[in-house]
Amino acid sequence: MYALIAMMSALGVLVLALHLKVRLGRAMVLSAVALAVLLGVTPGTLWRTSVSEWHEKSLSQTTGYLFITLTALVCLVNVLGSAMQETGVAGRLAPALEGMFRSRRAALAIVPMMMGLLPTPGGIMLSAPMVRELADRIGVRRDRSAAINYMFRHQWETVWPLFPAVPLVQSIFGISAFALISHNVAIAVAGTIAAVIFLLLSGIPRRPEGPRSPGRFAAHVRGVAQAFWPIAVVAVLYVGLDVPPAGGLLLAVAAFLALHKVPFGRWRAIFKSGFEGDFVLLIFGALLFKLTLEAGRAVPAVVEFLTAVNAPAPALIFGLPMLVAFLTGVTMPTVAITFPFLLPYIGTGSNANVGLETFAFSGLICGLMATPVHLCLALSASYFEAGLWAIIRQILWPIFFVATAGVLMAILST
Repeated sequence: MYALIAMMSALGVLVLALHLKVRLGRAMVLSAVALAVLLGVTPGTLWRTSVSEWHEKSLSQTTGYLFITLTALVCLVNVLGSAMQETGVAGRLAPALEGMFRSRRAALAIVPMMMGLLPTPGGIMLSAPMVRELADRIGVRRDRSAAINYMFRHQWETVWPLFPAVPLVQSIFGISAFALISHNVAIAVAGTIAAVIFLLLSGIPRRPEGPRSPGRFAAHVRGVAQAFWPIAVVAVLYVGLDVPPAGGLLLAVAAFLALHKVPFGRWRAIFKSGFEGDFVLLIFGALLFKLTLEAGRAVPAVVEFLTAVNAPAPALIFGLPMLVAFLTGVTMPTVAITFPFLLPYIGTGSNANVGLETFAFSGLICGLMATPVHLCLALSASYFEAGLWAIIRQILWPIFFVATAGVLMAILST
């Protein structure tokens, strides 16, 4: 019980700091420090936990590796945006997107959905420059464009097998990929439909009278390709050769500047423009929060408490993944921590009630999308210069649709 109170209190510190206009990165660090104090986690304990990660986890899951690669990724996304501005590609992107998709609303949704096929921590930043450029041109409020990028980016998480949580869930319950995806697709469809209704059908200024973006379709495709190919290179290198996204993006930015014949003397200024101190603090704070939870063994304590009080089965199946996802802001650990506890309720193999698994996964998604410690949400607030709570308010109805889809799948499976 105390661990749960400590985690909620630390999130309260984050809320209070943001209310006092503390920048998000600093607020996240304050929240993580408050959590460490409340859980009695000392710097020595944090160090020992970090060291044990190097022995027990793969390199890509260690806190130090994540801090370096995520910081590099975020800064390089800013560098790519500066490079596009320098070469004039950014100014041509928005008209090309409008002309290619024939609908500004479709363009705003499709770009983050395409980028969402690349599952990488902080990957929301790959689509952010394109969405922001198009949304600013249209006249969409920054908090709305941030919500659009955030919501559509995450619609694949329950069904796309490149997200490691999908095969992990499949292995935990011993079910086929078809059974899992055919049930979980209800969550993805519900979230997408709700995002269209609540984020795209309103809040998008009407197209001004006059001709649309000039040029033929092929010209629009070329305009989009000029901006999109660096991201495509990152995706190909990541999926095909397992090159970390930050490394792939560094190569892509260098190639972009070289192909556009940007004088080498300008490169230093362009790269320097990508560094933002608050982004670094934000990533550090989020990872410190996660490491503190691990060092203090807070999440297992919360799980044990909820199971010990004999919570009703539906509340446990939905609420346990939702709570852990809300407190940690990450999918994979939430699945690994909570779903094994649900085995007695859901079953395994041919006896598994896959509808109840979808119900549990919908709870996870609801907690994940609404928590301020979800790195993608925090990065969106910083990059789009939008209020964190302004973004959350706009995605509450889509989150409700996801929960409703989970409930319906549970009912239909009984």
